[in-house]
Amino acid sequence: MKLRLGMIGGGQGSFIGAVHRIAASLDGLYELVAGAFSSNPDTSRATGQELGLAPDRVYASYQELVEQEAQRPAEERVQVISIVTPNHLHFAPAKLALENGFDVVLDKPITFSLAEAQELAAVLKATGRKLCLTHTYTGYPMLKEARHLVAAGAIGTVRKVYVEYPQGWLSTPEESGENKQAAWRTDPARSGIAGAMGDIGTHAFNLLEYVSGLHVTELCADINTVVPNRRLDDDGAVLLKLGDGASGVLVATQIAAGEENNLRLRIYGEKGGLDWQQADANTLLVKWLDRPTEVRRTGAAYLSAPARHNSRIPPGHPEGYLEAFANLYRNFALTLLAEQGGPPAPPEAQDYPGIEEGLRGMAFIENVIASGRSEQKWTRFSC
Repeated sequence: MKLRLGMIGGGQGSFIGAVHRIAASLDGLYELVAGAFSSNPDTSRATGQELGLAPDRVYASYQELVEQEAQRPAEERVQVISIVTPNHLHFAPAKLALENGFDVVLDKPITFSLAEAQELAAVLKATGRKLCLTHTYTGYPMLKEARHLVAAGAIGTVRKVYVEYPQGWLSTPEESGENKQAAWRTDPARSGIAGAMGDIGTHAFNLLEYVSGLHVTELCADINTVVPNRRLDDDGAVLLKLGDGASGVLVATQIAAGEENNLRLRIYGEKGGLDWQQADANTLLVKWLDRPTEVRRTGAAYLSAPARHNSRIPPGHPEGYLEAFANLYRNFALTLLAEQGGPPAPPEAQDYPGIEEGLRGMAFIENVIASGRSEQKWTRFSC
């Protein structure tokens, strides 16, 4: 049984739209049947034609998609709507989709502002629908393993967390040319109050809380705009205080020339530490206080159930970003299908980011920018 999928955004030239479609198709649990792929009706039609969709299921606007799909017979209409638009176009289509009975997959950050996220949370609760937020990196099997080890107490009480996300693609003013991805990410009207901290800082923040199991309680931020005439931050560092007395450091920068996407997380407890980086995503280092370091690898039989569930191929075959993204889609589908009478979803399949992660991500953006503008040393994290 496949879930019928509709997509809002992701038209010709979209990077993330193609990623979502690949991820959704990887396990054969979704079938893309409809879309409003662009605010330009001609682009939407052209994209639908490229994807082989029926012309009457390709729409000129997201309103048209939701309204017309809602009127189709239950056995035909889409069941899940994936929203892959820029930040300022997350809230309205998600709200409309939920109110019309559709479950939603939504690209991060969840909305344009914390106030919108809070309203969307209320809509989600009122409608009883489900929402998956694509914080991609939580889908990596070795981060599932790291989370399991922390929760099981293997490294003892967490004391220190470091998370860094360096990129270099905005080291020059790409937004002043033809780079559409740079243009909207550096535009406050479309991206929101944050640049790098909203785009990749939220990923780092989400990963830190997801794996450590701790919530940030206070922060002290240094937020910078390095490239002249850029309107949003492109670099920053944040000191963090977390629950249980732990502390941390978060770095997110898009002006680290030569860097690609080497997200890295290190967590240290009283007994040992964990070290993972996306450049070698199949490997988790477990560093012990009193014995040699362990090297744990994706696909191995000794891994925890969450890590094995999210591994796809035998050891030694690289798994990466697309597979991690697909794990979110698969886990969301298995949860939805179980509710529709399909096989029960194991606990590992019910692990995907949702509204709570979305709310905390938007709170992170607003708190970190407020801290960066403040002369006060510490800002209490409010959500």
